[in-house]
Amino acid sequence: MNNDFEEKDFSMPDVVSVIDEEGNEHFFDELDRIETDDGKFVALVPIYEDAQDIIDDDGELIILEVLEENGETILAPIENQKLFYEIGKIFEERLSEFYDFEE
Repeated sequence: MNNDFEEKDFSMPDVVSVIDEEGNEHFFDELDRIETDDGKFVALVPIYEDAQDIIDDDGELIILEVLEENGETILAPIENQKLFYEIGKIFEERLSEFYDFEE
């Protein structure tokens, strides 16, 4: 694994703001980040303002690829299913100390 991508400091929460295709802003807590030979990736969970949204959340980890486009950092879905599974397993191993994962 390459160390060029800054290591995550688990003691400090990182809030990530993402604007979707419709212009809506969503907030996420960045749980972890990694860099592999295949690219840079982040693991996120949504941040909700409404208590009912927190209760209704299924707790799914959101894994996105970090890309540079026209000098801007963008987050994109991982299109390759095999790569998505491999990156997901890496995050699961790294975060298993802090979170319980279901198969």
